[in-house]
Amino acid sequence: MIDALSYFSAKLALETDSSDVYAAQKAGDEFVLVDVRGEEAWAQGRLTGAVHMPYREIADRAPREIDPSTPVVVYCWSPGCNAGAKGALEFARLGYTVREMIGGYEYWVREGQPIENDEGPLPRVFDPQVMVVREKVTG
Repeated sequence: MIDALSYFSAKLALETDSSDVYAAQKAGDEFVLVDVRGEEAWAQGRLTGAVHMPYREIADRAPREIDPSTPVVVYCWSPGCNAGAKGALEFARLGYTVREMIGGYEYWVREGQPIENDEGPLPRVFDPQVMVVREKVTG
């Protein structure tokens, strides 16, 4: 039987969330943020600062494109998508330190973090269903 301390310690070592990833980006922490979704999803929109490497291509591309000593954070669409776990597994097989960003693209967008597509930055939206949103009071 796994005790709660071991379970949650392991979980936090292998997962992160959009707020923590965004804070790490702003702090200048060294890691590579990898979008493991397909080409159409990448073209529609992605996290600012991410690189695109669909999970099916990781075994071939990662050793050539990402230094194995650099930590990796992967993400896919949403909590209902397991491509992030598939991508994390591929990086782990290659010996990378890897974490999966829970919530994926969906929660990054819902929390108002920066997104972009090939044309540039996309509008930021702050969803009160997933975060505290304070409206600016005027007058």
